[in-house]
Amino acid sequence: MEQKMEVRQSLTGAALVCKALCAEGVRQVFGYPGGQVIDLFDALADTPALELILPRHEQGMVHMADGYARTTGKVGVCIATSGPGATNLTTGVATAYADSIPLVCIAGQVPTALLERRSFQEVDVAAVMRSICKQVFCVRRREELARTVQEAFRVAREGKPGPVVIELPKDIQQALGEDCYPPGASAGVTVPALDERRLEAVAERLRLARKPVILAGGGVHLGRAEAELEAFAIRAGIPVVTTLMGMGSLPTAHPLWVGNLGIHGSVAANRAVSECDVLLAIGARFNDRITGRPGTFAPEAYLIHVELDASAISRNIAAGLALVADAKAVLRALLQRQPEGNYTEWRAQIDGWKQAYPLAMGEGFTPECILRAVGKAFPGALFVADVGQNQLWAGQFLELARGQRLLLSGGLGTMGYGLPAAIGAKLAAPERPVVCITGDGGLQMNLQELTTAAALELPLLICVLQNTVLGNVRQWQKMFYGGRYSGTCLRGRRSCAGRCGQVECPPYLPDLVRLAESCGVAGFRATQDTELLPALRQARQAKGPVLLECCVSPEWDVLPIVPPGAALDEMRLE
Repeated sequence: MEQKMEVRQSLTGAALVCKALCAEGVRQVFGYPGGQVIDLFDALADTPALELILPRHEQGMVHMADGYARTTGKVGVCIATSGPGATNLTTGVATAYADSIPLVCIAGQVPTALLERRSFQEVDVAAVMRSICKQVFCVRRREELARTVQEAFRVAREGKPGPVVIELPKDIQQALGEDCYPPGASAGVTVPALDERRLEAVAERLRLARKPVILAGGGVHLGRAEAELEAFAIRAGIPVVTTLMGMGSLPTAHPLWVGNLGIHGSVAANRAVSECDVLLAIGARFNDRITGRPGTFAPEAYLIHVELDASAISRNIAAGLALVADAKAVLRALLQRQPEGNYTEWRAQIDGWKQAYPLAMGEGFTPECILRAVGKAFPGALFVADVGQNQLWAGQFLELARGQRLLLSGGLGTMGYGLPAAIGAKLAAPERPVVCITGDGGLQMNLQELTTAAALELPLLICVLQNTVLGNVRQWQKMFYGGRYSGTCLRGRRSCAGRCGQVECPPYLPDLVRLAESCGVAGFRATQDTELLPALRQARQAKGPVLLECCVSPEWDVLPIVPPGAALDEMRLE
């Protein structure tokens, strides 16, 4: 007589979630407690294999998980309670979705019996999240829980990665049920098969090209295809331009790297794309930040688009030939097909543009001076940029060697991303230096996470380019709105209204050095280059986080710039 397998009803739903996280290879969980996830946190206390990272705000928490995921390539995990806890996740989830970062975000929910009754801290999580993540999973039965968690991890990883959200009611966390978690089916990632005929067509187009360019986007980093990109570029002899998200996929000192493309790209990169005859784009979405005026982008080029997300193909720029495929696999395949190219004249023309139009800000205590000094003081560092002028200057002046990255919010442009994402990156790579480049505006959006960095005792440099204004918007107001500065001064008082320029500017608030020190973070201020190097020496030796406030003029602009509605080759240099 066949013996039936006994099913044990021994685990609460919360305990099963912890077991599932361990099975999925999770080691650190970013979580903020609340009434509807208290059972999950109780189970975490009984799971020593999972380290709980406590932020000071749920938005900062998601950015930490995001920075962790970008650094490791693994799925970042965060947990928040229902209601405001869940809604506080939205900016971080949308940030990860815009940049295809794999996250599993677990949001608590009121018990199922109280759903749709306007219960305390009840929010329709699915309705809120549906448009800003890959998928929302609403668990309604304890029997569904294991498969739901497994499916969530699979969706987060598979194809074009991205964030998913699990809504988990309190009663399901408490309910007893099976202790079985299905074995590793979610660990595998399905990669589309390569189309051999299209690969051969790509290789043939490149063989016939006279002025080819490779455009490397963030998908090269997502696919961990940096080594393949470099090997292919060298073999083919083709110059490489990068998007800001793709920066570092080829070392910035490499002779084949031209520069970053786009409205604040280099003259050489923008001209190379504008004059190339074949453009091989790998892992780039062609958003408006890199294309300039519609219809003028790469007007002479035959576009070959390699992208995992089929919906991105020809969405903004029509592709002559497309491969919905993994960047690493395509580059490996092309490496076997592509002979050594001879584009000496084309590369010499590009090198001439680089020499004629270098990225430089001149003498003085400039953002360029600061960023180059920071880069030299922290060799091999992972850099994390916030959003605004600080990010754009980082893209222009940081030197990235092989293996270095610049992590940033590219698609959504989220101010406040830098500091918490840097915390996540440092947790992911404790052996490496991590430097956060931020502005005083962006820092203040999530400055409470200074306390988190101190509590975690992380040796982390937070370099603040403090210019007392919201610099990127102010620059646009100066250049395109007649110098009408509205809402961009961070020094202003109510009593200043209507009298700007007629009264002495009040002291800047807050005092960032004293604020940092009150949070347990060492603080230094530099107003000139003679103060910068000693502060960097102390930061290198610190055992915990350091905030370095670098006071620069609000008049420094990010140049070159492509004006609104202009083509990439119509840059303003001053």
